[in-house]
Amino acid sequence: MQDQCHTPSMLVPILLVIAIGAGDILLARKQSASTRGWNRWRTLSFATGCGLLILGLSPQLLPFNDGDFRRHMLQHLLLAMLAPVCLVMAAPVTLLLRTLPPRYGRFITSALCSSCVTILSHPIVALVLNLGGMAALMFTPLYMAMMMHPALHYVVHLHFIATGCVYTWVIAGPDPAPHRPSVPMRLCVLGLAVVIHSVLSQMLFAGWHVAVPAPIAQLQHAAVLMYYGGDIAEMLLAFALVTTWYPARTKPPAHSCLTEEVLVRRKLARP
Repeated sequence: MQDQCHTPSMLVPILLVIAIGAGDILLARKQSASTRGWNRWRTLSFATGCGLLILGLSPQLLPFNDGDFRRHMLQHLLLAMLAPVCLVMAAPVTLLLRTLPPRYGRFITSALCSSCVTILSHPIVALVLNLGGMAALMFTPLYMAMMMHPALHYVVHLHFIATGCVYTWVIAGPDPAPHRPSVPMRLCVLGLAVVIHSVLSQMLFAGWHVAVPAPIAQLQHAAVLMYYGGDIAEMLLAFALVTTWYPARTKPPAHSCLTEEVLVRRKLARP
């Protein structure tokens, strides 16, 4: 079975990633020239995340042959776990709020307060969406359908990237988030994610209810990649959560879904 990612149309998402990365660099340079400045490590982090996305979207650069499930597992680790950590820790929303005109900044903060974002930003919801996609891929006919339909392949990859970024942002992102729960609760959710991730990898290793038509050796090797690669990503996320946590000195107004940090940035963005 040929891997659908070899089609020339795969250049479209890769070019889009390059354009987004270039945009982040331009905004970072603009912010660096201001009095407030911008941390270069954040720019490097975002560029690294874009590089990991490009690698994940270019399976011909990865080991293993076309149709090998181990290759797809590597793509999953790159797109859904490693790249989101780099992208989110670069604080792209903060950069946008500092550099865009005030009217666009108000649009972003209003979007952060929307009911949809409020629901998605709950750690449990983000966890279910993130790990649920991988579970569906392994234990339902989704993998076979994805191999047969290129459009579905794009949708699955987009789901991995989006849910990975949302989950990382909710757990440890430096950008503001509405109704973000306490650090102890987020640590509990992260611990739960480690347990679920381990269970899924063990089920894949044992071939229990796995719907992926691959040799058992491939499934076991993919399970090992999933187990240890997931551990690395989750340790990075735990480290990010601890290092970016600052105890709140004041409580945000009860009538607003925005954190105090967002309110301050909105005021600073006004002319």
